[in-house]
Amino acid sequence: MEAGPRDTEQHDVPPPRQTAGRLSPDGPDEQDVAPEVEVELRPARRMRIWQLAPIVMLAAVGSLMFAFPLAFEFGDGGAVVAMLGLLISCCAAGWGMMAARRVGHTWPGLPARGSGDRLDWRVIALYVAVGVGLVALAVWRVARLR
Repeated sequence: MEAGPRDTEQHDVPPPRQTAGRLSPDGPDEQDVAPEVEVELRPARRMRIWQLAPIVMLAAVGSLMFAFPLAFEFGDGGAVVAMLGLLISCCAAGWGMMAARRVGHTWPGLPARGSGDRLDWRVIALYVAVGVGLVALAVWRVARLR
């Protein structure tokens, strides 16, 4: 077998002048470009079950410790158990607020952290009034046990 010129003629491919019509001077036509899709690489920040379970358990135990001595008047030790239950409930609420803040949640009516928005004094006043009212009712009820 002798080495010689090969048959390079291809019958299926159109000549380059016919394919040049599809290209614009700066690249392919706009219809050939696929639209860009923006995808978030990080997963959504949300509270997991292992974060919520101990908070809910502490809140339930604390509220039961607070409610039963106040409702059924267990005698001299009832006020101490009720105040301990109130303390545990408040600790669970604080723990829940810190966990929620860590994943990016905020209280209703308050701006998100780092947003640059100002606090509304009426919302703050409402939160303070509700908190003071709840503490006053709890102290009043425990004081009535004696």
